[in-house]
Amino acid sequence: MHSTLPVHGAPVTGWHEVWSADTLDVRRDGLYLARLTQVRSCMRKAGVPALLIVDPNNIFYATGARNMMVFCLRAPTRYLLVLESGPTVLYEYGGAEHLAIGLPTIDHIKPSIAVSYLSSAGLPGDACERFAREITGTLRDLDPAIDTLGVDRFPFAATDALRRQGLHLRDADEVFVPARAVKLPIEIPYVRESMRRVLEGVDRLEGAIEPGRTEAQVWAEFWFDLMQKDGQYVTTRLFQSGPHTFPYFQECGPRVMQRGDLVCLDTDAIGYEGYASDLSRSFLCGDAPPSPVQRQLYQVARDQIETNAALLRPGMAFREFAERAWACPETYRPCRYGLIGHGIGLAGEFPNIPHHDPALPYPEIGQIEPGMVICLESYIGSPEAGQGIKLENQYLVHDNGVECLSPYAWDRRLGN
Repeated sequence: MHSTLPVHGAPVTGWHEVWSADTLDVRRDGLYLARLTQVRSCMRKAGVPALLIVDPNNIFYATGARNMMVFCLRAPTRYLLVLESGPTVLYEYGGAEHLAIGLPTIDHIKPSIAVSYLSSAGLPGDACERFAREITGTLRDLDPAIDTLGVDRFPFAATDALRRQGLHLRDADEVFVPARAVKLPIEIPYVRESMRRVLEGVDRLEGAIEPGRTEAQVWAEFWFDLMQKDGQYVTTRLFQSGPHTFPYFQECGPRVMQRGDLVCLDTDAIGYEGYASDLSRSFLCGDAPPSPVQRQLYQVARDQIETNAALLRPGMAFREFAERAWACPETYRPCRYGLIGHGIGLAGEFPNIPHHDPALPYPEIGQIEPGMVICLESYIGSPEAGQGIKLENQYLVHDNGVECLSPYAWDRRLGN
């Protein structure tokens, strides 16, 4: 079901390499070290001498240390201290300290102090004071001159306790947003491999679409394929059919798919080595011919993706890109997707590229840069027909052009 979509420009950065599974395994430590070096470089530029991070994606980006990623997205149970000119200290979930042994990015491993209400037996204040004393003491042992700390998603009781210890806190996004926005050359083969495996899962899902099966049954085929190929998780349940395709953002469930239904998938998959692979495709269920309305919606959505992909190029300001982007017909504007596109890496990342509104100042400053991986989005829905089409592609920006990383075929029945 795969086909190669057009590539415009000349991708000349050397990010075209595809590595074997053995090479990916051998070079994994180099990937982690390169990302940690990138973090420290961005710390220097931002003037942040130390970071204390609890977001598992930030921890994984900086070190390659991974443990219960989905659980840790909601529970602050492990965290990482990074000094710009010193060591890293991983405070790991109790009993799991062995998981990070051997990582070249981790200098010390200690058990964490849980700082949530639940994990502290209803006494987060006491736990946060012990946590703050531990962090401050470690900082003073390593570098007594440090009084500024970049932090991310800690509970307010924890950040208040750190301030009471005399630390000045800054937002760790000042470091991680620029660090993760532009991919390092060593990251790209892992991005490619993640997408290759996710596309195989999409192929399996498409082959399972048939009348009489529920949305959840078919979506489970994608999950199964992702998991058996060392994928991590899917961040949304965006797989819907028939009347559930309008309006968008309806989650997959027990609806039984019918002959002639439109079926929409947004992968939102965290795949191999934690890299996100994000594409959307819409299909037709069963052997019924598409209706004229279905073909029209599909063609409009394709026009949006292909027009914007042809515009995408390095050096273009986000505002210029938005001003020149495909103009949504008024008929579909009230229900269109909220962004033109977004960056992606280990998750959705910088930039978010909003639509241009001539009545408002454009909110996104900056430009498209080589090494960015950007997803272009389209949702075209009809209130009258009660149906919609979702399409999305993922692109790598080279020095001299743009490459589509998600070459999965369009549905030939819905559009040429």
